[in-house]
Amino acid sequence: MPHLPLLASLAAGSLLLAGCTGIPKGTEPVTGFELDRYLGEWYEIARLDHSFERGLDCVTADYSLRDDGGVRVINRGVNLADGEADEAEGRAYFIGDEAVGRLKVSFFGPFYGGYNVLALDDDYRWSLVAGPDRRYLWILARTPTLDEATYRDLVERARRMAFPVEELIEVEQGEACAPWRR
Repeated sequence: MPHLPLLASLAAGSLLLAGCTGIPKGTEPVTGFELDRYLGEWYEIARLDHSFERGLDCVTADYSLRDDGGVRVINRGVNLADGEADEAEGRAYFIGDEAVGRLKVSFFGPFYGGYNVLALDDDYRWSLVAGPDRRYLWILARTPTLDEATYRDLVERARRMAFPVEELIEVEQGEACAPWRR
């Protein structure tokens, strides 16, 4: 998959605008978080629209340990309309207690944005993640699809936390993604 700078540059611009490692007011990150269990590949099931992923499907995030104790983040996606693949590499570090699902992530220099795990399956099969405010929300899973009941439950959880869930974009993860899977 070719490395295209679009995702990284747009992510950097978004972080500059968001510019903070905050957490949406009135929400709490999960406790009892175990980074080793969170590492690995996650599929993006749904998200709120934002410039650095606009038009992308087949989106995955791969988390691995860095030598400096942080987390290496590789985000990949494909614009299915034009067949262009995109990839961005970032780094993440805990904010405070490592047993709390609250990190800061950067795809560009010293600029960080919040990465807040607001809900997490006991078996680490799905995750509900927010950025520093309610403009950023992702539903992630270990598999390309989630069963409908789990998906509806996560949307309802996000609704109760005052996220604009009617604006969620369901991400294509089906057969159209096969040519770009590793």
